[in-house]
Amino acid sequence: MTDNLTAAQKAIGDFSPKLVELTDGVLFGDIWERPGLSTRDRSLITVATLIANGSTEQLVGHLQRARANGLTVDELTETIVHLAFYAGWPHAMSAVTVAKRVFAEQENPA
Repeated sequence: MTDNLTAAQKAIGDFSPKLVELTDGVLFGDIWERPGLSTRDRSLITVATLIANGSTEQLVGHLQRARANGLTVDELTETIVHLAFYAGWPHAMSAVTVAKRVFAEQENPA
């Protein structure tokens, strides 16, 4: 039964149903599905923004989504390097640590 739950439902559904509703319905149901940008481009923008904001907790899921949306490990790693100079070295160092773990888990699932 829990396999059919969205990531937001699993993470916070019992605590904040309204935030789940907005996340699933508006963010991923509307914003991510708009025709103006591809999901690949949306993923790149989202990953870059999360890195720039230092939001490493959300970065895990969005790096996974970015790979599923067609971005390569090399492209995502280069994004982190590029952002080191625009978003700050500490943000890039934190992001590369998260990315290294996420990509290793994708290559060697438990």
